[in-house]
Order: sequence, then structure tokens, then C-alpha cells
Amino acid sequence: VQLQASGGGLVQAGGSLRLSCAASGSIFSIDVLGWFRQAPGTLRELVATITSVGSTNYVDSVKGRFTISRDNAKNTVYLTMNSLKPEDTAVYYCAAGKVTGQYDYWGQGTQVTVSS
Repeated sequence: VQLQASGGGLVQAGGSLRLSCAASGSIFSIDVLGWFRQAPGTLRELVATITSVGSTNYVDSVKGRFTISRDNAKNTVYLTMNSLKPEDTAVYYCAAGKVTGQYDYWGQGTQVTVSS
């Protein structure tokens, strides 16, 4: 499985961005898709996940602001980020796994920078 992330950029606080992650390869084996982020000097953090049946989960700090969704026809997962804050600044990674909680495949990161 190959994952290609895109959509990062520079945005002012309060603004919005949508990240995309296109999957290819043996995607039939994938159950869960997730977005992680890592800011300089911090550990990688799980931001949001979505399963094959559409069940979603979010880290508390993004609840109500971020939405994860998937388009199965396009084999793409999205992360729509609203009301962005400077503390959302990080490199964002998409990941995929065959079972929830275990991520076997990773995309390249995409930088999100939120200016105050």
C-alpha cells in the first residue's frame, strides 16, 4: 500500500485547510486510516482515525474543529481542519492499518503552519 499526502500549507489562525491522502496498492486489506502529526521536539501524535465502516475518533484537542472522512471510490482520506490554531502547526502524516491501532503503512508528511 502506498499513501500520498497533500494539502498542507501556511494559514493564519482561524483559517482552514484540507489535507488529502490517496491510497494505492493492496488497499482491500486496509481497515483503518489515520492522520498523525508531529511538531518539532515532540512525539508523533494521533489526531484522527476512521475505520472501513466509517467509525471516527479524534484527539481531544481537535474535536469540533477537525473532521476526518474517506471517499472509498477515490481511495482517499481527508482531514478537514477548521479554526486552526498556532499549536496545530506540525508535519501531518497519513497512515493505514489492517487492524485498528496498528499502522503498517505511512505516507510522506505534509507541513501545516498556522501563523498567529
